Amino acid sequence: QVQLVESGGGLVQPGGSLRLSCAASGRVPSTNAMGWYRQAPGKQRELAAVINSGGSTNYADSVKGRFTISRDNAKNTVYLQMNSLKPEDTAVYYCNLRDVWLRDNWGQGTQVTVSS
Repeated sequence: QVQLVESGGGLVQPGGSLRLSCAASGRVPSTNAMGWYRQAPGKQRELAAVINSGGSTNYADSVKGRFTISRDNAKNTVYLQMNSLKPEDTAVYYCNLRDVWLRDNWGQGTQVTVSS
């Protein structure tokens, strides 16, 4: 069993920045992909960014150039640096860890609100 604990959400003005963190604990597989998904009110959950244990990344088109995902394998932690935030980035952000058998583990979610 893997536990994921997110932190770093909050309220920020348009154009501002936030950094999300997600620490994995428990039986964390050495080969995995960790990512951030987000779900806005009334919308489906969507991928924002993902990074595998080798460091390869993938971003949603809507966040490219503004968000940066990174990880510290020694700490089993993934980060999402979000810059130039827009109101449409407002959502609950969920941390995800997927193993080689494509089994998903989810965090509890952290609210990000972009508003003036």
